[in-house]
Amino acid sequence: MSRNKYILYIALLLAVVLIITFGIQVKKLQKQVRSSVRIIPAEPKTREGVDQNGLPSNAATSLARPAILVKFRVGISEAAINQITARFNDQVQDQIEVVPGLTTIYDPDNADPGFLANQYRTLPEVEYAEPNYEISIDQAASDKILPADPRSTEQWALGDISAPEAWAGTRGSNEIVVAVLDSGVEYDHVDLVDNIWTRPANMKPYQDRDLGTIDDIHGYNAVANDGNPLDENGHGTYCAGIIGAGCGNSVGVCGVNWKTQIMPLKFINAGGFGYVADAIEALNYAIDRKHAGVNLRVINASWGLVEHSRALEDVIRKVYESGILFVAASGSANTNTDSTPRYPAGYSLENIISVAATDKGGALAQFSNYGAKSVQIAAPGQDILTTALGNDYKECSGTSMAAPLVAGVAALALSAHPNLSVDELRSLLLRSVDKLPGLQGRVATGGRINAAKVVAAFGPKDRQ
Repeated sequence: MSRNKYILYIALLLAVVLIITFGIQVKKLQKQVRSSVRIIPAEPKTREGVDQNGLPSNAATSLARPAILVKFRVGISEAAINQITARFNDQVQDQIEVVPGLTTIYDPDNADPGFLANQYRTLPEVEYAEPNYEISIDQAASDKILPADPRSTEQWALGDISAPEAWAGTRGSNEIVVAVLDSGVEYDHVDLVDNIWTRPANMKPYQDRDLGTIDDIHGYNAVANDGNPLDENGHGTYCAGIIGAGCGNSVGVCGVNWKTQIMPLKFINAGGFGYVADAIEALNYAIDRKHAGVNLRVINASWGLVEHSRALEDVIRKVYESGILFVAASGSANTNTDSTPRYPAGYSLENIISVAATDKGGALAQFSNYGAKSVQIAAPGQDILTTALGNDYKECSGTSMAAPLVAGVAALALSAHPNLSVDELRSLLLRSVDKLPGLQGRVATGGRINAAKVVAAFGPKDRQ
């Protein structure tokens, strides 16, 4: 063998050894846990899109559901936040305007959200981090379907809360906007269409720097990030009918308010589930619309989760600062929420009213949650006749039905007393109850809401 051939063979052998060694090192690197030297995807999220009107496009519409919510500390710049998320191979999906530093984060690797949240919690730049918890609607089972014909005489709950007596003073006002934070609303339902909020012609469409421009004609859909909050589940339509199904229109049923404006905020999907991040996006939208001039005064939330989300709590605190009452279902698991909290009803915020359900006999419904400290008031919640999908009607049970009765009475109160602050409104509702033996020691007020007492509280002069 010549000397040149010998050198060539040695060189080839060394090359093979180097290739094998390199491959082994690559495999080792692939097995390492997430670190600060992760490779960044070639196509990160961009905010540069512009629609035909020169406004930001819906850049985030096609992104998957965020994995976690992170609250960065005051003073942490946007550039720093982007560097941190890039280190972990994550993407900033949206920075929530109403709570500075609160950010929804998407993980392309689909790692466990609890693991991701723990990673971010260890960083000095982070105040808190939590998974994007799943939320479920709160309704007792019922499959009774009723025909679409006038049934107001069967709405026993309206009598229990003295709504007919309240109507002698006021029947509601289309100046008062009530948001239904739920699965959307069938806004073209024959018994709802006249009481659905429509964005005023002189108000610009909703704009979010990260999510883009939303043509919010009748509200907001956080599931699809668009302006079509049409109900695909039915639950939001039940709640909307209780608050404001048209009265005196010779069809269907009657809501607590003959006249009002219902703003659909959709974050729950057709299967009856939603996520904290989407609820937050919907609330962020609601606050924006309030600041833009919409007279949004009440939000109904007939759903809950057992996890304590600090992000959701922070945003509802901003709802309070915006002058909006937040009415929440206490839950339908026959649980004492003093010892086993359920949220958002369990947050200790000044604008929240947690609502239990009563049955036709005035007792606490068997399914209703309760709590002498954590639940403030009760309302009928058994076999409540209301609007349903397909221009139909249905009897439903649950604290999900009791909460919109209280939200409806709150709107009725504002039509009579429009200058009430959110604190004054909450106080008025809680002291305007019928004390019932079965509620003593079960809810803080010991009573069921009474609409007539609410309306008559300050006399006829205040209702002018």
